[in-house]
Order: sequence, then C-alpha cells, then structure tokens
Amino acid sequence: MSPVVVIGAGLGGLAAAVHLAAAGRQVSVVEARDEPGGCCGTARLGAYRFDIGPSVLTMPGLLAEVFGAAGQELRHWLPLRRLDPSYRMVFDDGSRLDMLPEREAMAEQVRTVCGPAEAARYERYRRLLDELFRVEWPAFIDADMTRLRALFRPAALLRLAALGGFRRLDRLAARHLTDPRLIKAHTFQALYVGLSPQRALGVYAVIAHMDTIGGVYFPERGGMHAIPVAMAALLEKLGASIRYGLRAKRVETDGDGVTGVLLEDGERLPAGHVVVACDRLAARRLLPDLADDWRLRRPRHSPSCLVMHVGLDRSLAGQAHHTLHFGRTWRETFTALAAGRPQPDPSLLVTCPEPDGEAAPDGHVTLSVLEPAPNLRRADWSRLRPKLEARLLGRMAELGYGDLAGAPRLVLDPPAWAARGHSAGTPFALDHRFTQTAWLRPSGVARRVPGLHFAGMYTAPGVGVPPVLISGRLAAERILKEVR
Repeated sequence: MSPVVVIGAGLGGLAAAVHLAAAGRQVSVVEARDEPGGCCGTARLGAYRFDIGPSVLTMPGLLAEVFGAAGQELRHWLPLRRLDPSYRMVFDDGSRLDMLPEREAMAEQVRTVCGPAEAARYERYRRLLDELFRVEWPAFIDADMTRLRALFRPAALLRLAALGGFRRLDRLAARHLTDPRLIKAHTFQALYVGLSPQRALGVYAVIAHMDTIGGVYFPERGGMHAIPVAMAALLEKLGASIRYGLRAKRVETDGDGVTGVLLEDGERLPAGHVVVACDRLAARRLLPDLADDWRLRRPRHSPSCLVMHVGLDRSLAGQAHHTLHFGRTWRETFTALAAGRPQPDPSLLVTCPEPDGEAAPDGHVTLSVLEPAPNLRRADWSRLRPKLEARLLGRMAELGYGDLAGAPRLVLDPPAWAARGHSAGTPFALDHRFTQTAWLRPSGVARRVPGLHFAGMYTAPGVGVPPVLISGRLAAERILKEVR
C-alpha cells in the first residue's frame, strides 16, 4: 500500500492520520508550526497560558470515535468534564439564564425566568431540535458530500422542510418561542457558521442542539490545546511520523495522480495519497492546477473576531466557564457586521476556565473575551483596532470585570489571524450560506488529481470542532476505499 502524507497537524489532519494509521497505512504528517493544533492553538504570556482557538467542545463522542479507531478509550488519553452550566446568558435587562443540558432542569430554568407558558413552548421546541438533529445528522452532516448524488435524499429533505429546516433560523425559533431572550439563546449560534440568525437557515438549529442539549465539555487539564496534543501522542503510538517546523512546498503529481510532497527544505516525501488539512485558499500555492475547485472562485468569508486574553491576579467568584453578555441591540449588530462595520453594541462571549494548575498561578485565572468583528476584506484594521480595544476594555469594566487595562493581555485581531495563516483574517473560514454548504462547499476530493484529498473547515461539513473531526474521518475513509 502506498504511503500517505497529511499536510497540517490541526484537528482535521490529525483525525485523518489516526484513522489511516489505525487501519495499517504508513502515514507522515508535516506541520509548519512547532506543535500540533493548527487553529486549536495555545499561547503563553508570562505565567499565563491561553487557548487561542475554539473554546467550545461539543459532541465528545466524535473524539471518542477517533481514539476508538485505534482501540483506545478517550478517557485514558484525554479526561473531559461537562460544563455546568454550558453557558450563562446575561441579558441587557439584567436577567440571566443558565443553559443546562438536562430537559427538566432547563425547563425549570425557563419557567423561573420566562414563565410557565414559555417553559411549555420551550419543551416543544426542544423536541423539534431533537427531531431536526435526528434527521439532519446522518443525512447531511456525518456524510460524504463529495458527490452531487449525496444531496438527493428525498425523504430527509421532505422531513427537514416539514420541520421548518428551510425557514430562516430566527423565524423558526420565533414560530415556537415568544420570549426574546430565549429566542436569542437559541439563535446566536448562527454566528458560528458566519451568518446572522436572520440569514441562516433553520437547519443550523442543530448547533443549538449540540450546545444546549448535547452539552459542552472541556479537558480537565491543558485547556482545549490538550485535544490535539493527545491526538498527536496517539498517532505517534501508532507508529506514524509527525514532523514539526516543516513547510510543504508542493504536492507533486504525474499523469496518474499524486506522487509525493516536496518540502521547502528540498526533501521529497513519496506518497500515493495526500490529505491537505490547512487553509484551503492559502494551500493553493501547494496544489497542481488541476486541483483548483470552481467553488472557490468567489469565496465568501465569515466575519472575524477581536479576542482579548487577560491574566487576572484574582479569582472571579461564581463566574461560569462561558458567559454570553447580550448587547442592547440585536438586529442592528448583524446589519453592521454584514456591511463590514463594527457592531454598535456587540454581544460578548467571556470564557473563564476553572484553574487547572497550569494555565495561571495559584489564586489567578485567565479570562478571554470575544467580540464579532469584520474581516480584513471588509474593514481597515490599522485604524479600527485601537478604537475597538479601548471600547472592549470599557465594556468589560461596565459589566463588572474591573479595570483590565493594566493586566497582562494578548489581543488577537484580524491582522493577527492573517499572520497565523487564516485567509481574510478570519479563523472561521467560509461562511455557510446555501451556496457554500454541503456539496456546494469546496470538495473534499480533487476529482482530476487521483489521491488528493482535503480536510478541515473549508470543506464539508464545515466550521467547528465536530465538523472538522468528521472531515478528517471522511478523508481517511475515501483513501481506504481507493486502490492505487
């Protein structure tokens, strides 16, 4: 069997490599950085360590599936704990709602905050989310979308339509819920796929299902970066090679397809299959002309974000791991973002992990705050950054977090994301409008270059930890079916 080279040691590349190595294939991973993780990275500032990628882990069963492919149990490699609450929602009127995965406990939360009638409506909406997830997951998310016929699942499409999956997300929620706070709590997740709740389709309610019903998890030690570290350790145990600090220069081919990968230092790695698991637009420089995908001719990127990581020399009593502070406006913030302007009164996601003895000194904590923001193609960040950073510090003080101006802090804006290899300065890749979804998203396989496959956010299923893990597994499954 021909060897496989995986370019990129992010979650998608590592997932593909583990599945392949566990099936007995010879696998080499090349990674330009000095550690695994890709988007799921980490950074240090003095005595503080921050996750500088995703902060939300849902559907841990997908991670267990990766380790299970190698005959290993996830808990032995990466102990996780479920967050309680998954999120704390704090609204502009001062009310708050803790999102809990258990049905009865969450219904009681809604009953207390929104009233008994809304609690009954919530339980009906929860059943709808369950059904949407049950129909959508096997047919369109956990499925290979590299062939057009994958879309033609009449029974699933008709059922999704009947459930309201092709309505706009905000209208779907408002059809079943009446309290604006509860509607916001179940539609803000549209931002994960780069769209406003007014533009996202109802099928993306499955993200709210993952968050609010499936639960949110976190590694017991090491933060989110512990995930790729554990996956890389498993891969090495399987006998695969991971080479850090090496940048791929070109995927080489002949008339029959992939033949190897040329590295920038001149070394050549022979391969019968290659998985490109990095930013798809940046990777164009690596690929043969025949690998160009027509779906990337007019890429539409998601908005970006301004993230401020702060080291605090004090603890925050009663602080939830994830707190979402909603602004006073709602629709106007999305209108501004779509037009390439800063949101006038943004909702902020504040993350404060429970101390694990490694991320901060005793008695200290780390705090991260994320504000959605225009990407580099929509705004001039040389002038925008100072204004938004000052505004964010002021807003955090208003919310009761104190004066953070003098605390150690690391700020990541769109130029910083671009420096880390993210096209258009956004870590959220392409948005999930209809024309960039499922088969219409850049393909996971280069049809005219046998042996060339793709994984990661730029291909289906799309953005987020669960979809990226799935993309890696799907790439591995296609390779294992091919004979070259």
